[in-house]
Amino acid sequence: MKHFKTLLAAAGLAGAALSAGQASAFELGVVAFQMSAETQARCANTVGAEAEKLGWTTQVLNSNGALDTHASQLDNLIQKGVDGLILCMSKPVQFDAQFEAAKGANIPVITISSGASPHTLFDVTPNEYIMAAEAAIYLLGTINYEGNILAQRFESNTGARIRGSILDAVLVENPSVKIAGEHSMARTKSWQEDVRNGMSALILQNAGNFDAVWASFDGQALIIDDLLKENGLNKGDVSLVSIDGGQEVYRRIKDPDSMMTATVAIPFEDMAGKAVTMMNQIAVEGKAKEDLVPGPYLFIPATLVDATNVDQFLK
Repeated sequence: MKHFKTLLAAAGLAGAALSAGQASAFELGVVAFQMSAETQARCANTVGAEAEKLGWTTQVLNSNGALDTHASQLDNLIQKGVDGLILCMSKPVQFDAQFEAAKGANIPVITISSGASPHTLFDVTPNEYIMAAEAAIYLLGTINYEGNILAQRFESNTGARIRGSILDAVLVENPSVKIAGEHSMARTKSWQEDVRNGMSALILQNAGNFDAVWASFDGQALIIDDLLKENGLNKGDVSLVSIDGGQEVYRRIKDPDSMMTATVAIPFEDMAGKAVTMMNQIAVEGKAKEDLVPGPYLFIPATLVDATNVDQFLK
């Protein structure tokens, strides 16, 4: 498969197709930033499983939410000379040097829900702006567009940051809804503890003074749901809306004891499968990236899930 890189160097990513025998030797590096988050584990494990179906050698790594670990894992895979990289919820801004090094080594990189980079092929992602607007407007609808909300943000992730920005835009147009308190998750390595401590304090400080809670991703919402129940709230007392999707979230939407009200379900398995298919078409079959994905993003539709349609998603 090293011959593949010689072809890329000579002809760019739209270079010649390789033989089936060569394709079987393809080595794929897969790195997820924090696999204690269910969504990232689903993403990375599906990429690995789909790659193995093609007979590829895969190495699935978990950076455990540590920036230095993520950087060293990328550095090691680049130095090793893997044939391609698929990264789940990576951070193109923080790892621009690694992405540039991969491009310099003619290693094609596809990211998933990470954001765009001039050094990668493209990012497979839902349209964060559309999802964020759906979640924010839905949340405000549950309180008839007036009252107070609590917000749990995550600014160092591109998608989560966009979701927060869209929430702010929606609130500007709906001034009868105020943010009574907000917490921004800062620690990625021990994020559950960060969310629990921050939101526990907010819930206590604003007891009886908030009508709904917005969370930037479902992992945060699950922790908040537990905190709300620990503080004696019952379903219907407040609404809780987030984004991502997953069986635990769907079960809680259905659960009469849970505050979880709605999520926007991202098809992570479909996105992971699409990334592998595209890597195969570009890096192995030699198709031009521009013929498959015209811009820096390959958008995958997401669906709002609440009590009216949750049964369609529960397994």
